[in-house]
Amino acid sequence: MQVMKRFFAMNALAMLGALAVAALAAAIFVAGFAQVAGSEANLRELEKLLEVRAGIAELRNEAAAAEFDALLEERNRERLSERAKAIGATLVVVRDRTALYATEPIGAVDLERSLALTDRAAASDTVELSGKPYMFARVDYDLPSRERGTLLLLAPMQLRPDFYLLLVGVTVGVFFLTFLLLNLWVSYRFARDVVAPVSRLKDAAVRISEGDLNGGIAEEGDGEVRELCRTLELMRIKLKEAVYLQRKYDENRSFLVSSISHDLKTPVTSIRGYIEGILDGVAHTPEKTRAYLETARSKAMLVNAMIDDLLLYSKLDLNQLPYHLERTDLERYFEDCVSDHRYEFERAGMRLTLRSELDEAIVVMVDRERMKRVVQNIFDNAKKYMNKDEGEATVLLRATPSSAIVEIRDNGHGIPEEELPHIFDRFYRGDPSRRSAESSGLGLAIAKQIVEGHNGKIWARSGAGEGARILISLNRYG
Repeated sequence: MQVMKRFFAMNALAMLGALAVAALAAAIFVAGFAQVAGSEANLRELEKLLEVRAGIAELRNEAAAAEFDALLEERNRERLSERAKAIGATLVVVRDRTALYATEPIGAVDLERSLALTDRAAASDTVELSGKPYMFARVDYDLPSRERGTLLLLAPMQLRPDFYLLLVGVTVGVFFLTFLLLNLWVSYRFARDVVAPVSRLKDAAVRISEGDLNGGIAEEGDGEVRELCRTLELMRIKLKEAVYLQRKYDENRSFLVSSISHDLKTPVTSIRGYIEGILDGVAHTPEKTRAYLETARSKAMLVNAMIDDLLLYSKLDLNQLPYHLERTDLERYFEDCVSDHRYEFERAGMRLTLRSELDEAIVVMVDRERMKRVVQNIFDNAKKYMNKDEGEATVLLRATPSSAIVEIRDNGHGIPEEELPHIFDRFYRGDPSRRSAESSGLGLAIAKQIVEGHNGKIWARSGAGEGARILISLNRYG
């Protein structure tokens, strides 16, 4: 809509500009013509024309202020006649369509025509009598005898048709030439700022419809066209991101399916082997049969846990899992977490302790259930890869001006430095001991997804034989 308004405004400005240039050209032409033709030519005629018009108007005003009978008095009649002759005008006094006095002879036909034409025309206008133009002024009087008195002033207009025709021709020619040039300029601007960008937008839209999302769309044109370019470019970027994410999700899905299929194959094969051993009579005693069934059940539970981890990771990866964030006291929350897992560590022959370096209560916004899953996965890794008789895990709490830092460290065999960048990758198992572990390989990947869902960060510090340190940074609110 703004483009059309601007287009019409530019055309209106072109019209006004053409009129202004035409008026200037007319003024220059008159001045130049007078310079060439001399002072007795057209400028003098124009001046005289204006003088006559002013004189007629003055006489009319004087006659309108007088009574009709006073016009017939000799003294007034002579004075008005002299003034009329001085400006080259004819004065006629009429009563009831009969001329009582005239400074120049006027026929009855011309008198009737003059009265008829001037009665219909406006005051101080022009009429044409006998093929010649006249300026006129007219004053009407209502007489007591119900007759009508009229005073007519008629002054011939001394015009030079050749000059005025030439003036009109030059003015009109300059107007149309200027209007044509300005319209060409308007059309050029419209084509440059609207038509060309829209044409390029059309080509870009065709490329996008064909799947080519790499070509950028420049912001060009004017007003709404520029906004359209910006909108289409944002659409292209978002569409490209959507295609990228869709490909990523497809790759993730394929990777997850292939990886989990490989990881599920081992426990499923074990379950099948133990069941076939029972059916084939290999477990020929009740104790051996029970041992086989217990092993098959543990493998089935492992499969179930792997499937749960896979479903959870898929939901986290696709942002389909909502977070219910609550204001939580950091130290009290981890006291509860340590208390919940202490018995499991004791059963595994390990110690679990909490150490706080906080000087004041620190509040964080967390989804308590999701964050417990993070802590559980880290604790499970600490127990699983502990290779010492006196295993120990410690939760250390500290704070910076803007963040709360949770560090979970153990005294296990640690993680080689070259593997640290990869331990949060899905299905990553570095050394042989990790590859043989019976797990989904998604524990730390899930932990990373949940922590990042809290706008936090998680990373690891370790070295071979030094134990592992998993650090979590969360935004603090107090």
